[in-house]
Amino acid sequence: MSTTTDEMAVDCQQDGPDGADASLTSSGSTRRAFRTDDAPTATQTILRGLREAPVLRHGLWITFVLAAIGAAGRVVVPILIQQAIDNGIVGRDEVRVDLVVRLAIIGTVAVLISGLALRQAALRLGDRSERALYDFRERLIGHIHQLSLADHSEERRGGLVARVTSDIETMAQFFQWGGMSWMRSTTLMVIVAVVMVVYDWQLALVAFAVSLPLAFVLRAVQKRLVVAHGIARERNGEMLGALAEVVSGASTIRAYGAGEQVSTTVRDATRSKARAQVKAALIGAFLFPSGEVFSVFTVASVVGVSVWRGPDGGLTAGAVVGFIFLTYRFLEPIAEFTEIIDQTQTAVAGLRRILTVLDMPVGPVETASPTLLPAGPMQIDIKHVTFSYPRRHDDVAPAGDVSDRNDVPVLRDIVVTIPAGQQVAMVGETGSGKTTLGKLIARFTDPQHGSIELGGVDLRATSRSDLRSRLIVVAQEPFLFDDTIAANVAFAREGSERHSVERVVAELGVDEWVASLDRGLDTRVGERGEQLSAGERQLVALLRAGLADPDVLILDEATSSVDALTEVTIARALDRLASSRTTIAIAHRLSTAARADRVLVLADGVLVEDGPHVDLVAANGTYARLYESWVSATAV
Repeated sequence: MSTTTDEMAVDCQQDGPDGADASLTSSGSTRRAFRTDDAPTATQTILRGLREAPVLRHGLWITFVLAAIGAAGRVVVPILIQQAIDNGIVGRDEVRVDLVVRLAIIGTVAVLISGLALRQAALRLGDRSERALYDFRERLIGHIHQLSLADHSEERRGGLVARVTSDIETMAQFFQWGGMSWMRSTTLMVIVAVVMVVYDWQLALVAFAVSLPLAFVLRAVQKRLVVAHGIARERNGEMLGALAEVVSGASTIRAYGAGEQVSTTVRDATRSKARAQVKAALIGAFLFPSGEVFSVFTVASVVGVSVWRGPDGGLTAGAVVGFIFLTYRFLEPIAEFTEIIDQTQTAVAGLRRILTVLDMPVGPVETASPTLLPAGPMQIDIKHVTFSYPRRHDDVAPAGDVSDRNDVPVLRDIVVTIPAGQQVAMVGETGSGKTTLGKLIARFTDPQHGSIELGGVDLRATSRSDLRSRLIVVAQEPFLFDDTIAANVAFAREGSERHSVERVVAELGVDEWVASLDRGLDTRVGERGEQLSAGERQLVALLRAGLADPDVLILDEATSSVDALTEVTIARALDRLASSRTTIAIAHRLSTAARADRVLVLADGVLVEDGPHVDLVAANGTYARLYESWVSATAV
């Protein structure tokens, strides 16, 4: 049930202060925005990723041992070649065939063992990496659904989707090849380096000295590559966000003929992403030729020093040939690094973005020992509530720092008691604070000062699942899944059967509307309900709320975008739905306020009037002026 109602809560529109709630966040949930210049290093990110993925970390040493065995098999061949030359070829016309054959058999066995070990290491890494990525996806989705609605607005949904899809995919591509390459190459370099020193420490020092500058070159390029890939991933998220807006807002774009304007936005986002990707690719392209150049210099230096020392240097012909082969083996991983480092940086950038999402604090914070809400209808007590929106900066104040907030509160010292079962309407001009107060009552965020109690229990002391099972929010634009009406209604309560949906339809008196549809409850609503009118989507949302059977119902502008005929049907359904429930309607259409038991009037974040509709009209105050303006507008 908690999942259901949390989903319904996310339906609420966030527009800013009372219609601009994009900045809404819980106290203690402000976070430091991600910036490339203070981001963790690649090593720190990888170590953090291993800590977050125990399934990948456990048994990793076994995978390394298997990779080392596989790497060691590749060192055997140069040693066998040296033995074959020095001991198998006795003279100009004499060859010890038996020794050469034995060496060949040993080499074959070593190669087979090496291949089997590398295959087993790859299987282990592949299996554990896929399980780790599955866990990451699951954690990401769960974490995203627990973020405050402000984070869903600031981090555009396309960007959050990119974390779960493309960022995870870059890591999957890395593990398919890059991860195993790092293990094999690093172990191979260490083993080969040891063997080279044993063969001839002087030649080994020559090889190491000539190839050493490549490490500094790679490090310098890597730093730029980290930044470039981080920017590329950010631009990719921005592009996906722009594309998501184009797809979801297609009808609005057509209605206003804004195709060219939106196309320009998408084109700019796409070009920005392409430029960032090309820049990262150009930096990465510098790696491969630099590795090749240093490989040539190193081999040439080894050959040159060997010839200069001559036979008196203590090297046999086989040792020189074997050492050259070992040099190639030593340089192979370096050349491979230049190919996989680009993919590695992309994966690290993706991992960093994933960890950034997981570091975003969930909001509001849930208490460790929650108090259960009392059974039955519940009274709402709003006690001296004051709330301010956080300032919008690129780098906001750390969590819990209230000093860096707006000086002008959106709500100021609100004190209201709503008895159980009472129907209340909250009205006020745009920016008055009514939408914000509704979100505080639903605990989409917490006030900086004061408290809100439900049934005598402070909302901060309740559990999320308990609250969402007892309080439902019906948004102005409810989210509908691309399924049937019956399925969208049944979504409100897990395991609901057809007869339960039909019962709610009858209870709310919308039988005629359902019967007027071609396929009744089996009518498909289309993506986001686009095949239904705004009023029909509201009816589905009310049916969904009726099936959830809450004790407290919050209606966020639930009749602000419907025609007069549908409003009558909705009003009838609302009256039945609100019966015996504590109901708060945030309304622009004051016909809703006229039917309520009580009207709360807000202006500039202050509760200025409180009373029945008739009394407030007679008082000739703020509500009377709003009502007169609304009547005049509807009469035109």
